[in-house]
Amino acid sequence: MPIQAQRLLTLDSCRAMALRNNKQMSVTKVKQDVAANIRKSMRTKYLPHVSALGTYQYTSRPISLLNDHQKAALPQIGTATAMDLKGGIDNAVAQLPMEKVGMLLGSLGIDMGTLNNITAETLGNLQTKLNALGQSVVDALDTDTRNLFVGSVGLVQPVFMGGAIVAMNKMADINEDLQENSFEARRQSTIYSADKAYWQVVSLKHKKRLAEAYLDLLKKLDSDVHKMIDEGVATRSDGLSVDVKLNEAEMTLTRVEDGLVLSKMLLCQTIGLPINEQITLADEDTENIAVVEIAPQLDVETAVNNRPELKMLENGVQLSKQLTNLLKAGNLPMVALTGGYAVMNPTVFNGFERKFGGFWNVGVMVRVPIWNWGDVMYKVRASKGATSIANLELAEARELIELQVNQNTFRVNEANKQLTMAQTNIQRADENLRTANIGFQEGVITPATVMEAQTAWLQAQSQKIDAEIDVKLSQVDLQKSLGTLNQ
Repeated sequence: MPIQAQRLLTLDSCRAMALRNNKQMSVTKVKQDVAANIRKSMRTKYLPHVSALGTYQYTSRPISLLNDHQKAALPQIGTATAMDLKGGIDNAVAQLPMEKVGMLLGSLGIDMGTLNNITAETLGNLQTKLNALGQSVVDALDTDTRNLFVGSVGLVQPVFMGGAIVAMNKMADINEDLQENSFEARRQSTIYSADKAYWQVVSLKHKKRLAEAYLDLLKKLDSDVHKMIDEGVATRSDGLSVDVKLNEAEMTLTRVEDGLVLSKMLLCQTIGLPINEQITLADEDTENIAVVEIAPQLDVETAVNNRPELKMLENGVQLSKQLTNLLKAGNLPMVALTGGYAVMNPTVFNGFERKFGGFWNVGVMVRVPIWNWGDVMYKVRASKGATSIANLELAEARELIELQVNQNTFRVNEANKQLTMAQTNIQRADENLRTANIGFQEGVITPATVMEAQTAWLQAQSQKIDAEIDVKLSQVDLQKSLGTLNQ
């Protein structure tokens, strides 16, 4: 049958692939970009903002500066004035003696009819002009505001916002730092998961090889015992005992093989490969998975300085403090400069005109809070309480991390001791098995004793594998607790 090519993976390559293909790592990276854009947005709060506004409005009725009586009276102002003047002239003439009127008209060379004609013509011209003037006033005050156009461009420059802008910018900076620490925490968690899956596969691969070796020992013993039964030097009970052990070994090998397949699937999923990908790990065929190393020194200070979880909690405390400053700004005055240019139609700059006209404007806007029933004060107290809670959680996390570092340091030392004892037990189990095999071949040791020696050998080998894997995992746990689990 053709041999399917398998991909050879080292621990470093598994870590790199896990980091490259982890979905949560991608999510955290996007969150970093979001935080960076928020920080840039907050910087713009220091700068002037310019906005444009345009509107059109139609109303059912226009604004009228004259009432209906005035609109009717002004176009007739000339007629009314002429009538009043004519009546006044007629009264004045009627009060004069006719002789004097005749003498005056004679000196002017005119008669009464001519005078009446001149007066009527003069008053007629005055009436016409005044009526036209009144009509022009009515027409000029007809605004026709049913169609209203307004447009403006405005500028606002914050001068003092009570420290709100400064607080928001600091919060944006802290949030960006928080996302970076979150990314580092996710990165270390991803490496940790890849390491655990990697060493789980290595452990099961070695146990599979051990189960196969143990099965070969039992098969050889089973063959020898059945030959001895045929020759009459062993009992059928001895053969049945070996058969039972052989079945147990086959079942154990099956379970290990199934576990190995599932562990490889988990590793492939963790590093972003198809779950049925054929892979081989670099440490699968090594004779010694781990060796006893120098006992690590307790270093809590490194954990305090490096753990991203602690840094995230510190960011939370800083955010809470800046939120308090932001809330305090609600009780402080706010000052801003304003300016702009506005246009409208109709305009009133030169009477009412149905055309666009505009004007510039500059100003200062001041907002001073006077009374809010203690709303801001209560919010500030609540924010300070949240800051106290965040400080307590930070202190508790430091204590737990210190405990975790102590536990993992102790675990590394314990794993080294267990590996040393396991290596010693291996030598004893090998010697015990060799002696049992020689005694069995010479007929002075029963098959049961040989099986006991094989079982002891199997346990010693299995304990050695477990101890080696425990050394590796305890080192990974210690690095993670110190915050130094890097690629």
